[in-house]
Amino acid sequence: MLDLALSILFSSLIFVVFKLYDTYKIQTLYAIIINYVVASAVGMFFYEKKIELFEIPAKPWFLGTLVLGILFIVVFNLMAATSQRSGVSVASVATKMSLVIPVIFGLLVYNEKLGALKSVGILLALAAVYFASVKEKDIPLKKNIIILPTLVFIGSGIIDTSIKYLEETLVPKEEFPLFSAVVFGSAATTGLIFITIKSLKKRTVPNITTILGGITLGILNYFSIFYLLRALQHENLNSASVFTINNVAIVMFSTLLGVVLFKERISIKNWVGITLAIISILLVAFF
Repeated sequence: MLDLALSILFSSLIFVVFKLYDTYKIQTLYAIIINYVVASAVGMFFYEKKIELFEIPAKPWFLGTLVLGILFIVVFNLMAATSQRSGVSVASVATKMSLVIPVIFGLLVYNEKLGALKSVGILLALAAVYFASVKEKDIPLKKNIIILPTLVFIGSGIIDTSIKYLEETLVPKEEFPLFSAVVFGSAATTGLIFITIKSLKKRTVPNITTILGGITLGILNYFSIFYLLRALQHENLNSASVFTINNVAIVMFSTLLGVVLFKERISIKNWVGITLAIISILLVAFF
């Protein structure tokens, strides 16, 4: 449970850093790419064995890391576009409700069992994510822009499901740091290619604040994934429990951090969501 708690902590702090990006006018795209470079370097640093770069492509999980790296960049940009066109709450709900995909995958592929109370807990989790994310002045979701949140939902779910599948079938526990490092390295490479193409039209250079913001985000990002992988190894929690607790607790804790650190106002619907989140976590974790 400690691993899951640490994953939730680092993931929640990522949202705090994103909030600070806006405060300090950090160049978000550059910071995201720097973040992936740093996250990859941190993974390499914590890998205890000698790293043979030429042997990495021969790893059974290597191809999966390339796909995940591309997905990380693509889904992030889809989230940004959804936030701009449909509202932040829509993007948040689409991202966190994607926990349904890995849960269903675990039930179908690994024959994981869910009791009645756990099933109720997962349903409450979906409701909790919605109520905790919704704002008083939401932008209505129009039919002609529903494709963006749908793609965010699918993309986020595929990422979580892929991580679970690779962890379950191809990645030895001692290679978690290396696996995480290569995933982030793939995302960094994808981002660098994207920014190189973009710079052909307009060349910009990241400032020192952006670099520091990217470094901070990279450290948090790495450990959020690293401890999630360790949590998935927990004997008493199946993947449905892990992803449910992880996503719901992140929404709940991030909301509370927003209140404490940024004096954000919480509506009655948000408090309902937080309450449902607590109930769902108790049902999934302890029954």
